[in-house]
Amino acid sequence: MNKQGPPEIWGGIECTINRLQDSYLDQLAIADLYNNFTYIESIIDLGLKQIRFPILWERHQPGLHTIIDWSFTENCLNTFRKHSIEPIAGLLHHGSGPAFTNLLEEDFPELFAEYAAKVATRFPRLQYYTPVNEPLTTARFSGLYGHWYPHRMNDVSFLKILLNELKGTVLAMHEIRKINPAAKLIQTEDLGKTYSTPLLSYQANFENNRRWLTWDILCGNFTKTHPLWDHVLRLGIEEQKLQFFIDNPCPPDIIGVNHYITSERFLDEDIEHYPPVSVGGNSLHIYADVEAVRVQLDEPHGIELLLKELWHRYKIPIAITEVHLNCSREEQLKWFHQVYSAAVKLNKEGIDIRAVTAWALFGSFGWNKLLTSQPFDYETGVFDISAGYARATALAAYIKDINGQQKSNTHLINQAAWWQLNSRYYKNNTTPDDTRCHAAQPIVIIGDTGTLGNAFSKLCRQRNLHHVLLGRQEADICDEDKLVVMINRYHPWAIVNAAGYVKVEEAETDRVACYKVNFVGVEKLAMVCNKFKIKLMSFSSDLVFDGNKDHPYVETDISKPLNTYGKSKQLAERSIVKENNNALLIRTAAFFGPWDKHNFVHHLLNTLQQGRIFVAADDIVISPTYVPHLVNASLDLLIDDATGAWHLTNKENISWYGFAKKIVGYTSLNADLVIAGYNIKTTATLPRMSALGSIKYNLMPSLEQALAEYFSTVHRSNQILRHKNKEDERV
Repeated sequence: MNKQGPPEIWGGIECTINRLQDSYLDQLAIADLYNNFTYIESIIDLGLKQIRFPILWERHQPGLHTIIDWSFTENCLNTFRKHSIEPIAGLLHHGSGPAFTNLLEEDFPELFAEYAAKVATRFPRLQYYTPVNEPLTTARFSGLYGHWYPHRMNDVSFLKILLNELKGTVLAMHEIRKINPAAKLIQTEDLGKTYSTPLLSYQANFENNRRWLTWDILCGNFTKTHPLWDHVLRLGIEEQKLQFFIDNPCPPDIIGVNHYITSERFLDEDIEHYPPVSVGGNSLHIYADVEAVRVQLDEPHGIELLLKELWHRYKIPIAITEVHLNCSREEQLKWFHQVYSAAVKLNKEGIDIRAVTAWALFGSFGWNKLLTSQPFDYETGVFDISAGYARATALAAYIKDINGQQKSNTHLINQAAWWQLNSRYYKNNTTPDDTRCHAAQPIVIIGDTGTLGNAFSKLCRQRNLHHVLLGRQEADICDEDKLVVMINRYHPWAIVNAAGYVKVEEAETDRVACYKVNFVGVEKLAMVCNKFKIKLMSFSSDLVFDGNKDHPYVETDISKPLNTYGKSKQLAERSIVKENNNALLIRTAAFFGPWDKHNFVHHLLNTLQQGRIFVAADDIVISPTYVPHLVNASLDLLIDDATGAWHLTNKENISWYGFAKKIVGYTSLNADLVIAGYNIKTTATLPRMSALGSIKYNLMPSLEQALAEYFSTVHRSNQILRHKNKEDERV
């Protein structure tokens, strides 16, 4: 480990094996990592110095007398060694151990130490260990909150679990050091802190003393002078169990800090301003427990303060061992940059911070539900593995940038993230956000009169992405001179072409106009973007296919359009490939959204509300696409610097009639008014099958999620509209 210079970049794989009742949930199995070694190989190019790697007890020794198969672990460790990446072996990660023991059993520490000895014997070159990840957090979730096995909800179980985990750590390191005396302990824990109103300061003080227990106990500092000593004894914990740690101190060689935006909490008895789910309490008071970042605190807080407190308490080298956030792509960049910048700054001030760890290299599953129920939602990390391969995201490029391997779009990190805006506050939110960022290069969105262009602008505002929305007067894609003037004025880093001729039927009799906008204009735009080295994203259609397949089209299928509109899009695609091989091309289909009336869903609902019959084709299969989902996914791919053709839809293949029936199912409207149509005559020949699938991308939500979100958004919009009308009437 380098003690000089800036902190190193480490990596980590989300690897939790947690138990719910009698079921075990293995993150690596869900990710199919055991069967896809190419995931491991994809890590190599990041330039990581060390990697937190699981050699988990439950996986390797599910039975007491199991003959352990080390092959997967051995292959991984050999690969890391070949490329000079030092592994940090994790033996228990939010787990309760195999079925023959659990966190409350008396024999847990000894059995765990026996397994640690097996690992060290098999891999004597391992230098770094995290025997138990976040003991305090696991004890809370398993013994205090009841989320994980053994599903207890009391202070005594919490303490017994914590002491068992820590005794297991001490005994494990003792066994490991018998084999490798130089082995080092990197002890991870969540570095949270609790703030409060004056009334609840007693509760905050208790939690702030509790947060240090993992490191205090291992360092032998949990003695009779500790603020929580008497509390622990009052709960019936035998003093001899505590004396073990005083007699056998096992201080970490490096303290590992796992820090998230939600790690800092605020307690407030004024509960009416907060979500009901946040309200709880103790035997004295009812209060809300919320993220401190959503409260206007009048005292110092944040990662720099926490790291300083940690350093001054222990004077042990620190590594930030988990940096991750489930959010939009640019905010993942901003969060990592913020934490890394804090580490660099504190390092210069003399605080020994060895590394910052990009956590969840391959993303994670189910943490939005605390791993308590399926189906598990997937959130990306440095790589997106949703489509069955490891696709590097913008975060991978940023890590390579830090390691001096390549340059990334670092201008995005300088714009404010949601946790830096006034709009994040639960109460006293009276100051409007200034979301402008004049110093940053914008995204130019072309198409200010269309559904897609306005949706992009709306969601860029929500994501605080600096952008400008332009129309034909400033950005006529058919006028090369205007495009050059526009680029020289705005200096964009990317251009989103949301303009286009969209009238499929009219295109058959208005071919010149259709080809001019959809082909000639796109060709000029691709040439200009290539000339000025500007990222281009443009949109194509499912109608470039002929419909002869009996299953969805994917990105590698050959286009054979049947109508003028489809041919114009095909020509545009070919011109983009020819003129700008760095461009991003999004094929999509049948999109609908909550912010305009020019879509199938609105037309259907409006017709049924008037009591009229609605005929929908039951012999044409499409893939409906919810515009907000489409735009967010497209923006993520744009920021990831993706290139080539990508299919983005809400992943269901359905006829127009089936789609109509599904829509009506969300309403109280008369479904009998929806009639199935066949061989409906149209001016433009339409493919019978134009559903889109993807071999590249699997992060678009389901159609059910899309419709639920659509109706939720429309309902909110209608409420706002009704409220506004009442205000107008009063005026």
